[in-house]
Amino acid sequence: MKTPRALALAGFATACAATLTGCSVDALIWGNGGAQVVQTSENLIKDLASGGTSDLVCDDAETDLGTAKDWEGRSAGEPERFVAEYWGEQVTLDLQWNINREGLPDGATPGDAFPGDVFYRETDDGLCVIDIDWSTLVDVG
Repeated sequence: MKTPRALALAGFATACAATLTGCSVDALIWGNGGAQVVQTSENLIKDLASGGTSDLVCDDAETDLGTAKDWEGRSAGEPERFVAEYWGEQVTLDLQWNINREGLPDGATPGDAFPGDVFYRETDDGLCVIDIDWSTLVDVG
């Protein structure tokens, strides 16, 4: 097990490497593509939490964006390259990435639906949202 000092030094070294190379910590962790998914997701959350729409949604997307309340207090999770065997309903959408949402909307109770995973397609203009998978909060107690 590493000591707190060793962990602090490792964190400091990572931050220094990110600064010196001009890349973000997200790029060091997830690679450039994954970092772009994280940043795009944060922008999407900001757009939708403000009560507006987002120009990050693909023109041919037919997905429920929910309400501003669904997105408030949420953040980007962990980006992944799309794997068809896990997401059968999205296979036909010509997408390359998905990312989960972290945090729950304020006041969420069992039975409430919230945006769980967001799916992205790579285009010449960058990433666009092609689908959102909604999750339902369950009572584990």
